Amino acid sequence: MFLKKLLATSTLVALGAASAQAGEVTVMSWGGSYTKSQVEAYQKPWMEKTGNKVISVDADNPATPIKPQVEAGNVTIDVADVEYSDAVRLCDEGLLEEIDSSTLPPAPDGTPAAEDFIDGALTDCAVASIVWSTVYAYDTTKFPDSPPTTMADFFDLEKFPGKRGMRKAAKANLEMALMADGVPADEVYDLLETDEGVDRAFAKLDTIKDSVVWWEAGAQPPQLLADGEVAMTTAYNGRIFNAAVGEGKPFQIVWDGQIMDFDLFVIPKGAPNKDLAMDFVKFATSTKPLADQASWISYGPARKSSGALVGKFMDGKTEMGPQMPTAEANMSNALVNDFEFWADRDTELSERFNAWLAAS
Repeated sequence: MFLKKLLATSTLVALGAASAQAGEVTVMSWGGSYTKSQVEAYQKPWMEKTGNKVISVDADNPATPIKPQVEAGNVTIDVADVEYSDAVRLCDEGLLEEIDSSTLPPAPDGTPAAEDFIDGALTDCAVASIVWSTVYAYDTTKFPDSPPTTMADFFDLEKFPGKRGMRKAAKANLEMALMADGVPADEVYDLLETDEGVDRAFAKLDTIKDSVVWWEAGAQPPQLLADGEVAMTTAYNGRIFNAAVGEGKPFQIVWDGQIMDFDLFVIPKGAPNKDLAMDFVKFATSTKPLADQASWISYGPARKSSGALVGKFMDGKTEMGPQMPTAEANMSNALVNDFEFWADRDTELSERFNAWLAAS
């Protein structure tokens, strides 16, 4: 009897301790099919493993709220999913917690994380989860006989009539404009460093400005195509994949001129649940969760060891490997985003872009 009471008491104490230790983290991401892939691959398994809770919130750009929250001393975000140039800039401004890569889980074979992540995926304040691309896509019903195949075709309103969708930002649009104007991918950023190059990019954008429908959130481009508001649109490759394969929409990606990028997890300085946030980031960026995400959306995992574990889409039949931006067939004219360029020039070029937009 005494032993039963002792065991019962010990069990209650253990449960009470677990309950007391359980907490929650707020994770901010981009919404739509992308957030869903993170919920399924990262958040649900982490909650099941730890007993903690994830509050998932979305924003058009999760980097935007970080600076005002940190400066106001009122941080409500524990983890944010941000683009590389934003991660570099926010870290340089002292707005993020540092992340020691030596504390990240090794690969299953023991390879240290620093060697397992692909080049560029780790910074002082951020850990990459995915490789993704800005591409353009078109509605195949609009061009059944002679479909577009190059970046130049996106800017050719005579041969390929119809509205165009573009993100309401300088980033990616300037690079695509130069590639459409005949600049080789490996010369784009050298040219954008010059006034002549920037002028040339805006001049090319001028040629389609009156036919552009501007979007701001990643879920909008597939909807613009589905609603017939545009014939082609720039978009994040995973959003188009999900619409085409997951929902059966007649959309086709054009990989020519794709701009490859990372998304990374960061922890804002002063995050209310910093330790739990770090535990979540370690779990989410370990080998299997990164591979699992790729079964929900066509973004490449940032760890080398995840590649072999990438299988089929959740439909059970679509092989995900060829759908990745990093697939060999998709890399013939790819441009890797110059993160340092945008960290240094974002404010200046965004101001010019906004002035260009406002001009008649």
